[in-house]
Amino acid sequence: MHFYRTLRPVKAITFDLDDTLYDNHDVIRRTQQESHAFLQAYHPALREVSHEAYQALRDKLLRQEPEIYHDVTEWRRRAVAEVMLNVGLPAAEAEKGSRAVMANFAHWRSQIEVAQATHQALALLAQRVPLVAITNGNAEPHLFGLDGYFRCILRAGPHGRAKPFADMYQLAAEKLDLPLENILHVGDDLTTDVAGAVRCGMQACWINLRGGNLMHIRDSRLLPHLEISQLASLTALV
Repeated sequence: MHFYRTLRPVKAITFDLDDTLYDNHDVIRRTQQESHAFLQAYHPALREVSHEAYQALRDKLLRQEPEIYHDVTEWRRRAVAEVMLNVGLPAAEAEKGSRAVMANFAHWRSQIEVAQATHQALALLAQRVPLVAITNGNAEPHLFGLDGYFRCILRAGPHGRAKPFADMYQLAAEKLDLPLENILHVGDDLTTDVAGAVRCGMQACWINLRGGNLMHIRDSRLLPHLEISQLASLTALV
């Protein structure tokens, strides 16, 4: 555990989800494969739709509506619906089909294995201070056994703009009825988690799970209050 800033009393902790509490890379890879296969099998007209064609529509939608970036689930659904419209499916069928594809996506997206050490650390922390999850992604913690540790789960899109924007950090403080300065945000990303939290007045903990050197990482814009390499270290703080 390394301290870079003076730590104020920690009365609550917020957590990023993906790549902070579990490894997300293999899950995303498999989810994309399974979801695209489901899309191609949904209707004969979709069999030849390539991943590249789908991605091109996602990129086009983002250029047309930059704010859709803040809701990755709706962004994906809208792109799927556009794919279906482009191959000639009626609007009602494209709407229905896009929701079916997203239901399949949600299933695979939440096939996540959480280490027992993570469960143990969260359980202990939750006994001491309130915990909140803040995510830019679309994993559903109730499907892989993490929801019970959190007072609430805030998602970019339904609950505000994506991190590093302050929307969800401020909403967490409101729900906890605590000053931002007494909340510690824990995450793996030096931009969305560390810089975002510090700039809005929270304290920030960088969880360094890959042995990175904070002084030699290009995304290191602002120093966190502390750095840890395993979640269990937090139990010594509260």
